[in-house]
Amino acid sequence: MTACGLDFGTSNTTLGVADAGAPLLAPLEGDERTIPSAIFFSPAGDAKVGRAAMSAYFDGEAGRLMRSLKSVLGTSLIDEATQLGRSRVKFREVIARYLAIVKRRAEAATGRTLDAVVHGRPVHFVDGDPEGDARAEETLREIALSLGFKEVSFQFEPVAAALDYERGVSGEELALIADIGGGTSDFSVVRLGPDRHGRDDRQSDILANDGVRVGGVDFDRRLSLGTVMPLLGLGSPMKRRELEAPSVYFHELSTWSTINKLYDGRTLRQVREVRRESARPDLIDRLIRVIDDERGHGLAAEVEAAKIRLSDEAETTLALPAVEPGLAAEVRREAFEQHTAQLAQKISAQTRRCLAEAGVLADKIDAVFLTGGSTRIGHVRGAILEVAPSARVIEGDIFGAVGAGLTIEAARRYGS
Repeated sequence: MTACGLDFGTSNTTLGVADAGAPLLAPLEGDERTIPSAIFFSPAGDAKVGRAAMSAYFDGEAGRLMRSLKSVLGTSLIDEATQLGRSRVKFREVIARYLAIVKRRAEAATGRTLDAVVHGRPVHFVDGDPEGDARAEETLREIALSLGFKEVSFQFEPVAAALDYERGVSGEELALIADIGGGTSDFSVVRLGPDRHGRDDRQSDILANDGVRVGGVDFDRRLSLGTVMPLLGLGSPMKRRELEAPSVYFHELSTWSTINKLYDGRTLRQVREVRRESARPDLIDRLIRVIDDERGHGLAAEVEAAKIRLSDEAETTLALPAVEPGLAAEVRREAFEQHTAQLAQKISAQTRRCLAEAGVLADKIDAVFLTGGSTRIGHVRGAILEVAPSARVIEGDIFGAVGAGLTIEAARRYGS
């Protein structure tokens, strides 16, 4: 039996196998061991994934791009269908198509048939909904079995990251693991050490797990709503001065997983009705152009890129060619932090809650291990580190630590 660790993330995916006892992430796109969680369908139904999917969209190929597929797990959207060419396909089938390609590529790269998997999962797929969490895990289990896996099990993503970090520790310590990804923020408080590493049962070492459905895509959405969508008419007045343009279209356009909902004729007809009643039809014309040309993902990508730049720069230009040639918004880091302050506060509160659940005082934490792409956001990082200010800060592989840890767990459970 060959086992693997599969980190199917909101933004990126990895798949690892054990090689000579060490986790090895398989190349899934050329030499790249991390692949964007994106799929592009041509009108004929052919699929491209990862960077190739993004390139197909940005190169103007006819078809439909889908990202943030993981976001629909645990929600009613999982069994809803989206239009792909002449067919309507359920989201669970789209996820299965994407993961099937990932599995085939990993098998080709490693020369092994993968028949057991430890799937990563957030502590909570859906906030405050245990039934939704159970449904999400069962959906992933059903998909994995349909792909040919004979053994399927799960591990919390921050626990997996802890297993990867533990490979490098020289003595026993108490660690706070923070995995801030594209869709969720997850935390574990774990006892680690070289003498504990080989134990079969680690449950007593895991003092607490907690999480909140806040991640990078939420920061994208808040930045878009605060700086971009007003240029398309969000908050603009209607001819009846006490009314504003309906906000639903702007919220859907700012959310990776709902952009495609706008691309039906009915929505476009509704927006054109809004334009007729708008006191700023010039702004609504921009919204119509983005929907009519199906350029919403390009717009979201520009927002995401601006968010990433603001991690290193005090201000940046957010170019909006998908809206109108030459249109741009100037964004300062302070404004971005203001738009997303509540999200950072939620992450901080959840970090404190995890420590409380573990029954651990902050000054007892030896190390804070950071992984996940959203730990690069300055005020997110600060919100976590302020909880345990005296702890050492350890930088993990932001896109690979979880996958490596899942691979370690897969080898432990099933053998290599």
